[in-house]
Amino acid sequence: MTKATLLLKSGFPLPVTLHHWLLVSSGFSCLLLTARMIVTDSLEYIFLPWNLFLAFVPYWITQLTARRIDIIENKWKLFLMLVVWLLFIPNAFYIITDLVHFARVRSAPKWFDLLLIFSFAWNGIMFGIVSLRKVELITAVIRGKHFSVTLVFAVMWLNALGIYIGRYLRFNSWDVITDPFSLVAEISDLLFNPLQNSVAWGMTLCYAVFMTLLYLSVKKLGESFTV
Repeated sequence: MTKATLLLKSGFPLPVTLHHWLLVSSGFSCLLLTARMIVTDSLEYIFLPWNLFLAFVPYWITQLTARRIDIIENKWKLFLMLVVWLLFIPNAFYIITDLVHFARVRSAPKWFDLLLIFSFAWNGIMFGIVSLRKVELITAVIRGKHFSVTLVFAVMWLNALGIYIGRYLRFNSWDVITDPFSLVAEISDLLFNPLQNSVAWGMTLCYAVFMTLLYLSVKKLGESFTV
């Protein structure tokens, strides 16, 4: 029995109920936004579905990968999928920062806008956590548990850095292809001038720790209900 077969037998794909509940929850967020647009006659927060879609991309990548034995057993296909996944996974957690818009908009009740933004952020986070958990399981089977755990911490650091790059430097995942030189220049400045970029590294540290704790908490919560 191959490693890929063992992996699929270990719980892949996700139970249909979890997959469907994630989609239902995302649909509820979009319903809230639709209601807001109708009542206020404005397109404020129209960017939220796009950000949620970008958060869905890494989830979809891992869903596809987990169902394809030919990808898991082919190291080059798997490597390519993981590289693409790594470029998009920060988007799943980036949506947390959309809460910065909460104080700027006053065309609807604050309680509603808070629920609206948080619901989108929550769904994005869940897509990211489930996606990362799948990658952890895949790499644990192929490379061992120690490697997979190390990968989780590394990914969370990269996620935090990606959030800063996206929110404040205004780069997107596809800028790796469309604007690589500017992206490399900005990242190089962060790496080689850490003291001048103390705010960036402070944010990266705080978000990396928070997201790691969040991921581990949800993971342990799920394990605690396993019979």
